Amino acid sequence: MTPAVDSVAVPPRGHRVRQTIEQLRARILGGEWPVGGKIPTEPQLVAALGVGRNTVREAVRALVHAGVLECRQGSGTYVVSTDELAPVVARRLTDDRMAEVIEVRRAFEVEAARLAALRRTPEDLAALDGALATREAAWRSGRVGEFVEADAALHTAVVAAAHNAMLAELYASVGAALRSTVAQAMGEALEPERYVDHGRLVEAIRDGDPARAAIEAGAFLEAPSGA
Repeated sequence: MTPAVDSVAVPPRGHRVRQTIEQLRARILGGEWPVGGKIPTEPQLVAALGVGRNTVREAVRALVHAGVLECRQGSGTYVVSTDELAPVVARRLTDDRMAEVIEVRRAFEVEAARLAALRRTPEDLAALDGALATREAAWRSGRVGEFVEADAALHTAVVAAAHNAMLAELYASVGAALRSTVAQAMGEALEPERYVDHGRLVEAIRDGDPARAAIEAGAFLEAPSGA
């Protein structure tokens, strides 16, 4: 189910904003900006769409309200869904239900790892290596917010390597709740005892070993950090 423009909260600005929403949605539905991926910056959108900055801003805000996009402070704006599932899920997976969020993560991530080991391509492996390196660098930086985003990016890369579009969309729809579990577990500082190595997970996927990949994916969700 995709949200019709009429179901999106459109400001009184009118026709230009409505057209811009349609253009953004067309690129999302066409796969140019996949679920889990980041859309171009506001200046880039202004140049690409040929409209003013305020028009782009209002169109993006409307799609955020509809649950199609999500703004992440310091990181950018990401596609979280092509339908209206994301805000429904986000309302249910609140901070006081973190145990349930971990269970949902396990259901998604263990199966994603298993499928990724069976279906990964050379491009997927390159993306996983890059995401793993970024995660390691983020840990060394000591900045919690940076690490949470890098950790989420690695898990998203694993899901992408599973090559199951529905799984990727469902996973992206609960992205904010999933990152919240990691941020909550990490607290205000990255303590050594909370570090969880994900290198073995990537290696299991690289080796095409679905059983080992599933075990590795499940193991870190039993760890104190849940990362």
